Amino acid sequence: MLIFLLTGLLLTATSILLVLRAFALGRPTTGRMLARIGAYGFQDADGATQSPSRPLSSQLDVLAGTLGGFLSGRIKRLGEEELRDQLQSAGMFTTSPRKFTGYRLLLAVALPLLWLWLAANGGSGPAKIFFGFLIAIYLGWQGPMIYVKRRARLRLERIDHEIPELIDLLVTTVEAGMSFNASLQLAARRFKGPLGQELRLAIQEQEMGLATNEALENMLTRANTSAMRSFIRSVLQVETLGVSIGKILRDLAIEMRKRRRQQAEERAQKAPTKMLFPLVLLIFPAIFVVLLGPAVIQILKALKGIA
Repeated sequence: MLIFLLTGLLLTATSILLVLRAFALGRPTTGRMLARIGAYGFQDADGATQSPSRPLSSQLDVLAGTLGGFLSGRIKRLGEEELRDQLQSAGMFTTSPRKFTGYRLLLAVALPLLWLWLAANGGSGPAKIFFGFLIAIYLGWQGPMIYVKRRARLRLERIDHEIPELIDLLVTTVEAGMSFNASLQLAARRFKGPLGQELRLAIQEQEMGLATNEALENMLTRANTSAMRSFIRSVLQVETLGVSIGKILRDLAIEMRKRRRQQAEERAQKAPTKMLFPLVLLIFPAIFVVLLGPAVIQILKALKGIA
């Protein structure tokens, strides 16, 4: 009976997905072009274009975008602007919030169905199937969001760690006679990680007509860290007041070095607290077994002999 129920659910979900896909492919050309223009991306340092997407991936993208647009249009609590900021902080520039929401919805449907199929073939009990079904729905909906937040956090930490090197390079090149924009272009070619991506994107925005201040403010919006805020505000102060940018950047480099040293000391002070949990629960029991095990065995033998 359960197999027939699962088969019916699977066929129903497949029918719904096919109908939505047909609806998505039936959109006018103007709508597809506007959706394509709405994708926000950037060109890599070497200027290489991205490889064309596979047909299956493109169809899934269209389906996810349709589902995300349908869901975002009816649920206002999804926070599309906040989600866009998180996606940009994670470096997922070509993923729109609606397409990401659509993928979350697809996973929230696919994972429970997969769990029901595995549980039915494995002979699990009703309680296990029910709780596993709820966990699968939670993982399918919240799993992508947890991944994006973790990726954004690691990426911003890496940008924060590379800011002092960027400022040192800018100080050297500016004091050597280069302009600030030329120094930024040189730094964009030298840095290969997330900071290099942000610099190249800011330079492309300048080439498209934005002012340097606006491009830097957009970079701060995408990578809002403490080091980036100090750097952008210092540059904006230089542009506003007209003071020497070399001196400002040199003072900022010294401040960044002190801040990095303080962060390292803070992490070193947190290490004993983080080591307490594995030390008490994993290392101490093994030591007690090795040291006290033979003594306990001898005591038990002695008590058994007396009895």
